[in-house]
Amino acid sequence: MVRLPLTPEEIERGRRLGALLRRARGERSMLSIALDAGVSPETLRKIESGRVATPAFPTIAAIVDVLGLSLDAVWSEINRPDGEAGLAGSDAAGRLAS
Repeated sequence: MVRLPLTPEEIERGRRLGALLRRARGERSMLSIALDAGVSPETLRKIESGRVATPAFPTIAAIVDVLGLSLDAVWSEINRPDGEAGLAGSDAAGRLAS
């Protein structure tokens, strides 16, 4: 199967998702979050670094669940228009919790 190149919007959304997950993880180890979510640490590392800009929904759902975040809030945050004030502050994880 041939994969189409990612759009700039998809790349930016992946970058935002990775940054949000890193902030939400805080001091917890990548290994423990990945294992609790049922994904490999390498997969989580790639998502957090933005190398996987469009991860599978079940993967993100599992990670978000382990982090105690709301999928709706995560979706809203990573899709906010540029320049719009979002949850980019250091307490974003607390505001995204379900």
